[in-house]
Amino acid sequence: MRFSVEHTTTYRYAAPASLCHSLAHLTPRSTVRQRVLSSSLDITPEPDDRRRRSDVHGNVVDHVAVQRPHDHLVVTARSLLELDPVDISPCAVEPWEQHRGAALVVGPERELLLSSPLVPLLEPVSDYAAPSFPPGRPLIEAVHELTSRLHDDLSFEPGSTTVSTPVHEVLERRRGVCQDFAHLAVACLRSCGLATRYVSGYLETLPPPGGPKLVGADATHAWVSVRLADGSWLDLDPTNDLVAPEHHLVVAWGRDYGDVVPLKGVVMSSQQEMELAVSVDVARVDGPGSAG
Repeated sequence: MRFSVEHTTTYRYAAPASLCHSLAHLTPRSTVRQRVLSSSLDITPEPDDRRRRSDVHGNVVDHVAVQRPHDHLVVTARSLLELDPVDISPCAVEPWEQHRGAALVVGPERELLLSSPLVPLLEPVSDYAAPSFPPGRPLIEAVHELTSRLHDDLSFEPGSTTVSTPVHEVLERRRGVCQDFAHLAVACLRSCGLATRYVSGYLETLPPPGGPKLVGADATHAWVSVRLADGSWLDLDPTNDLVAPEHHLVVAWGRDYGDVVPLKGVVMSSQQEMELAVSVDVARVDGPGSAG
């Protein structure tokens, strides 16, 4: 199945900026089941300097600098992606304890077991997660229940939180956006000793006729991925109560949102006020290799 993605971010400044340095996680990455058939990053005004690298998690990162006066910045990322069907590892039915522990992971992935700046490991979160992980329970059953509990216990309320809202506050207030659902899920799973990634990406904007529109489809979305003992990963979307979702398109992953911010930077201007507009359009594309 193929999808086209267009993600446009527009900044308009109250006064011309003399300098702008931006860092973007907007180019999707290839995964076991996702292929990037094409991708581009168009920027207006044309940057005076742009560089691309991979970060410690293997994400594509673009550095962009506009070093002359400008009153707006428009960044448009376009991609054509192809997805294979989801294939859940047979080891997902093994007891969850067999999937935990630092012995299973090496290198940068070890950080996915630990606290991170936006996902501290706290006792109230551990207490919340514990009922879903009794001794010997198959991992797939445990994460199914946790995903459903988070979906049922938290209300999706845009504007109720900010990018810096602490995990414990989300748990206490029981509301937030997809980023908060994902951060709390990451905290719960890591508190059980399971290596877990925070994943940023996209959902289909308009589903096929008769299919439900998922929460988070009109912007970038966030979910989590837990590591299994055989090295494979299982995606969980607590915002939409989904385990192993089929149509989630991956851009980047890391410890938490701070590792995968779509676009951030520094602007030098006589006034700090600016207008921000973001649009995301994801659509299925017919073509060779498409299915379902």
